[in-house]
Amino acid sequence: MSLLEKLKKTSTVKQSEVLSESKLFNLKDVATTPVPIVNVALSGSVDGGLTSGLTILAGPSKHFKSNLALMLAASYMKKHEDAVCLLYDTEFGITPEYLKAMNVDPERCLHTPIEHVEQLKFDISKQLEAMERGDKVIIVLDSVGNLASKKELEDALDGKAVADMTRAKALKSLFRIVTPYLTTRDIPMLVINHTIQTIEMFSKQVMTGGTGLMYSANTVLFLGKSQEKEGSDVVGYNFTINIEKSRYVKEKSKLPFTVTWEHGINRWSGLLDVGLSLGWIRKPAVGWFEGVNPETGEVLTDKKRRKDTDNAEFWLPVLKGGYATALNKNYAIGHVQAITDEGDNDAS
Repeated sequence: MSLLEKLKKTSTVKQSEVLSESKLFNLKDVATTPVPIVNVALSGSVDGGLTSGLTILAGPSKHFKSNLALMLAASYMKKHEDAVCLLYDTEFGITPEYLKAMNVDPERCLHTPIEHVEQLKFDISKQLEAMERGDKVIIVLDSVGNLASKKELEDALDGKAVADMTRAKALKSLFRIVTPYLTTRDIPMLVINHTIQTIEMFSKQVMTGGTGLMYSANTVLFLGKSQEKEGSDVVGYNFTINIEKSRYVKEKSKLPFTVTWEHGINRWSGLLDVGLSLGWIRKPAVGWFEGVNPETGEVLTDKKRRKDTDNAEFWLPVLKGGYATALNKNYAIGHVQAITDEGDNDAS
């Protein structure tokens, strides 16, 4: 018996495995979304997507956070026909119309209204304890930013106007409990949160709720937006996904996508602007675009106007021609060896 086998046999934790054979480490479910640039933001790959663990979508009000969470939930539920959604609701901003628009079947969702942090902690702990690895469940919390603590609620009922110093501690406890369950059960959890600007000389965007959420999360995405116009008419919004924290994607990366009133999420949005910066898209003439391999100079597509590039006919040859690999190399973590041998002989 090898030493590793001896240690495994002695362990009181039944899920202990040699790391190369561990299901927790090697077999993670991935739900790919229909929007390549969102997959890149989540995993660094156009063929990647949402994995188990805690993913936080944060930003000011009306920044597409809930809709993006529903799109991710719909992608997971589409992949697994037996999957269900556990929806914890504190804002009641998700309407039946939103569910329908994002292709989330309400018949497969358990809606649980939540009044305070402690109520959520008790319920979600019991739910996760009852789950087994292989159960196809996605958890959505909308939102933690609007969630009061039990003490804050009790003080309001008692007419006490005192500051609540317990909320951040309660939230940290909540996610400290939840995080290991999400990994061992292979369950993805989407949490929507608010952001604020700090009051200092050089203001920056931060999440509300204390540090516990940031510590526990695998991925934290901050959303920004600007108007999408046709002439002087606003036809939708351009959103920017800012990678605030990720175990898979280089932090501080910025990835755009577009949502219009008429067509919803533009599936291929973001690829053109990123492609221009990476050299995989060029302008042969003003207002015209074509895909090109920057290493060989090979032209991969016919030249098109911007609006005519929003289709698979334009993008699939570019992605298959090497652009997908370039996106992965540019944004994903893990392509460079952490410690190189270069210069080791000179270190002495």
